[in-house]
Amino acid sequence: MASERHRTGAAPRTGAGPTVDGKAEAIAELMLEVAQCFFRIRAVGQKTGLITSWGGGAFGFMRSLALLGPLTVPQIAQMRPTSRQRMQRLADELAAEGLVKFTDNPKHRRSKLVQLTRKGDARYSELNARFLVIASTMGGALSEADIRRTTENVRLLSDDVKARSERPS
Repeated sequence: MASERHRTGAAPRTGAGPTVDGKAEAIAELMLEVAQCFFRIRAVGQKTGLITSWGGGAFGFMRSLALLGPLTVPQIAQMRPTSRQRMQRLADELAAEGLVKFTDNPKHRRSKLVQLTRKGDARYSELNARFLVIASTMGGALSEADIRRTTENVRLLSDDVKARSERPS
């Protein structure tokens, strides 16, 4: 996706707001590429079984529990751009599959902790291994340093977008 500026050599636009320059266009182009990449990743995930009938969020949900240990549903929802209700439904679906269980939370009487079961830990390990096999076949022209730099840049932009979404209108 080449930006208009790169295709036409257009000069930076200015107006009442911030200056729209090459950096702004590059960020916009990156955001659009990331969005397009997301949809392609989702398609591969559906084709390979990483995204199942209970949705793509299950892998990320289980990953959070595998990396961080037991969490409450509100804690998991805060980590994602989604509702507590959606995460509760996902937790309930995973519990029905025997992949997670709810345990008492010593810090809160009503908000249970969610943790992986042995079956859930095994399923997460299986999905993660499958994910890494797929990842190992990608990015042949990129160095590990390039990929890590890109990851950090996307993370910084994601944090900026998150902060903007949390600001009052």
